[in-house]
Amino acid sequence: MTASPAIGARTATPDLLRSVFRRHAAGVAVITASHDGRPVGFTATSLTSVSAEPPMISFGIGTGASSWPAISEAGHIGVHILGEHQQELAATFARSGADRFGAPTEWHEGPEGVPVLGSTLAWMVCRIVARVPAGDHRLVLAEAVAGDPTGEGRPLLYHHGRFNALRD
Repeated sequence: MTASPAIGARTATPDLLRSVFRRHAAGVAVITASHDGRPVGFTATSLTSVSAEPPMISFGIGTGASSWPAISEAGHIGVHILGEHQQELAATFARSGADRFGAPTEWHEGPEGVPVLGSTLAWMVCRIVARVPAGDHRLVLAEAVAGDPTGEGRPLLYHHGRFNALRD
């Protein structure tokens, strides 16, 4: 017997991948770093917990992204879990050419000189341990060295091309 493709199946393309992942709700994070003494950052929905021992995370970043040069050279990065009250902050860090660290963005220099955003649900500073080529992206692996999980609020989600809040 010959296997046949499922009804409605399409050949895998970048558009198919994007269409499938629009249906996958993901938490929203902002990744920050310092580059030549200036803060840089971007919105990420690819953040993943990798290991508890040692405490490691991963995220993907496109090599064409404006933040890639900083991430490609950084020793440490900041990882910020955004709350539903931070939709505008998420949009600012996702927008090309935006003044991401200008007013009204609240931030300060944290451990290892990493920019730390204010009012997030949680944040960590992590030491980058690997940058793994993955198509037109790099998968960044980093080990947590400091952080604060005590922010208040509910998480911001990304689904179907929009930032969303949890429903009760």
